[in-house]
Amino acid sequence: MTDPSSRGLDALGHIAREGSLARVPVAFRPVVAAARDRLLDVFGARLHSAYLYGSIPRGTARVGRSDLDLFVALGEEPGEADREAVRVLGKTVDKEFPQIDGVGTLLYGRDRLLSELERYDLGWFVACLCTPLLGDDLAAYLPRYRPDSLLARETNGDLARWLPHWRERIEQARDTEEARRPLVRFMSRHLVRTGFTLVMPRWNGWTSDLREMAGAFGAYYPERAAQLRTAAEYGYEPLGDPVVLRSYVDDLGPWLAEEYTRVHGVKTARPD
Repeated sequence: MTDPSSRGLDALGHIAREGSLARVPVAFRPVVAAARDRLLDVFGARLHSAYLYGSIPRGTARVGRSDLDLFVALGEEPGEADREAVRVLGKTVDKEFPQIDGVGTLLYGRDRLLSELERYDLGWFVACLCTPLLGDDLAAYLPRYRPDSLLARETNGDLARWLPHWRERIEQARDTEEARRPLVRFMSRHLVRTGFTLVMPRWNGWTSDLREMAGAFGAYYPERAAQLRTAAEYGYEPLGDPVVLRSYVDDLGPWLAEEYTRVHGVKTARPD
């Protein structure tokens, strides 16, 4: 019998929370400490809670290559001034610490994160993929999650809505390798994660490793396996190739969106 923990589940079949502060590599601990202190300086009592996610709390970050991913919950809905504040904070931390290659911060209000609408998307993200850094952990107010079709639909069942925006971004991007590389990285990761959650209920587990995601997908869709394996590699080491981008929005993306809708349905629309 397969050990549930080998597929990211606890003994009861719920998705186990990944990452911890104990797993943060030594090289990144000063970065995390600085980000924590500056979030407190910027938001003070308005800060409900803050979290790490991504490779740093999973312990897989690479010095000089990985970014710092932050998730911040305020006591009320953030405004544009709050979003600008986290952009400035991110630029400052990125400039100060060569260990990281950028800072990304997701910023939301507490009520939205605990809402029924977000329970199986942003709520799940906080409860399962985020490591508490500051404040009152929202996971205490959220359910335990299983890798089922509802979770699949509400996390990644909106690819069809995103594809027109991706085409616009490709058209508007400067015609250089450097400008296209971040697009390839972003779209590659999004497609691999969507491919994985398509098969997640059948695979019965969770992983954030792109290569493992692609491998799980390939077991159920062998005719598309090579495409997702390649996308997983580009998710780690992107090439700014326009042919890759066109293949994402003209072939792999549309196919994946159609199959996702067939299997899991369409994600519930959000006001924004």
